[in-house]
Amino acid sequence: QVQVMESGGGLVQPGGSLRLSCTLAERMLRIEHVAWYRQAPGKQRELVAGIMRNGRIDYAHFAEGRFTISEEDALNTVDLQMTSLKPEDTAVYYCNVARDWGDFVGDYWGQGTHVTVSS
Repeated sequence: QVQVMESGGGLVQPGGSLRLSCTLAERMLRIEHVAWYRQAPGKQRELVAGIMRNGRIDYAHFAEGRFTISEEDALNTVDLQMTSLKPEDTAVYYCNVARDWGDFVGDYWGQGTHVTVSS
């Protein structure tokens, strides 16, 4: 099992910044991919940004230029730096981790961290 933990959410004013962090309860090798998703009330969960073991990074269109994903320790820690936040960024942000067990790739989610952008 892979226990995924998110932190860093909170209340921020429009135009402000937050840094979210995704960490594993136990250090692991063979993490293939880590991604941040978000789900706003009444909406479907959507991809925000993802980073692969080979270094490839992908951003959703709304995240480009405002959000930056980074990693440490072979994807055991993945941060999402969010700047120029807007009220429409309000959502629960989830971290998703894909780990290669050899004969299958497991997919694991954290509990989420709330981000509220409001004046």
